[in-house]
Amino acid sequence: MTATSFHLGYVPGVTPGKWTRMWAERRPGVPLELHTVSPAEAADLVRAGTVDAAVARLPIDRTGLHAIPLYTETTVVVVPKEHVVTAADEVTVADLTDEIVLRTGDDTLDWPDGPPGRAAEYTPPTTAEAVEIVAAGVGLLVVPQSLARLHHRRDLTYRPLVDAPGSGVALTWPDAENSDLMEEFIGIVRGRSAHSTRTRRSEPPAAPARRPASTAAKRRPARRRR
Repeated sequence: MTATSFHLGYVPGVTPGKWTRMWAERRPGVPLELHTVSPAEAADLVRAGTVDAAVARLPIDRTGLHAIPLYTETTVVVVPKEHVVTAADEVTVADLTDEIVLRTGDDTLDWPDGPPGRAAEYTPPTTAEAVEIVAAGVGLLVVPQSLARLHHRRDLTYRPLVDAPGSGVALTWPDAENSDLMEEFIGIVRGRSAHSTRTRRSEPPAAPARRPASTAAKRRPARRRR
């Protein structure tokens, strides 16, 4: 990587289009290079310097990294359109107790009490493969809503899983990284204006506050002349 470009990794389901457009407006001479990365490798690629920053799914190993939580996605269950689950607008974990629910190799959802439903015999390595299995009528799939949309099929639909953990999404970058380009991108994802970001970069460090004069340091009264 060079200082003439900025490399951003992002996990499937994240849509960086808005940030890309804003970057082009603010830094027209610096290309924003996008790299799709898996949830498991996002943090490692940032630490290795393969990308300058990444939009990753939480939780991640934050060793040597900063992380700003951006938003939390609704978790949904993906089912065939004719499945009984579709009779309801929302679903609970208890509703899936007797269902086969696929686990995937790229799943990042954190289930304190264990994932819902009955585990399938096969663990598909990716969400994309799991969606194909659901379409074949073998099991259901629980994923962040953006992944359900990304892998949309006409024969499948999804319902919100209201008591499931959400999927947190965060921007992560190296602890030691404080370049103008990094500061610019942080400002973009946080919704700061271009003027605000420039001001933050150009502001000098605040002067240390002065201590109030101690009683001993107060001006002494003039001595009387004899």
